[in-house]
Amino acid sequence: MKEITAYLIFNGNCRQAMEFYKKCLGAEMQTVPFSQMPGGEKHPEAGDRLAHARIAKGQTVLMASDNMPGMPFQQGDNAQLCLDCESEQEVDKLFAALSEKGKVNMAPQETFWAKRYAMFTDQFGINWMLNLSKPMQMH
Repeated sequence: MKEITAYLIFNGNCRQAMEFYKKCLGAEMQTVPFSQMPGGEKHPEAGDRLAHARIAKGQTVLMASDNMPGMPFQQGDNAQLCLDCESEQEVDKLFAALSEKGKVNMAPQETFWAKRYAMFTDQFGINWMLNLSKPMQMH
């Protein structure tokens, strides 16, 4: 495991919140709106909501996104822990261990940004993401 990163979910104001945190922390910011995701054109109701935002200063990272329009949102339940993994095997091993007696939201699988990714809530109500990133492509 490389690191654990806090991941926040917002209800349409992710860009505003992350710009605020960026300014306060003196950090750099990267964003991806839902419209730029594969299939994003199928969700025009997402408007300029962010599918992913990341601010960083040195080794300190905070990640976030907006929820999709129409998805339930509960203030207070909008924080997750994201484990940045080193291999597909590590994702699967951590998923099997941490999700035991929990609720699986997304079983380990490939996504457009990750070689392997999973989401679940553990038996204690903590929300987790397991991520094995694909190499970043420069535009």
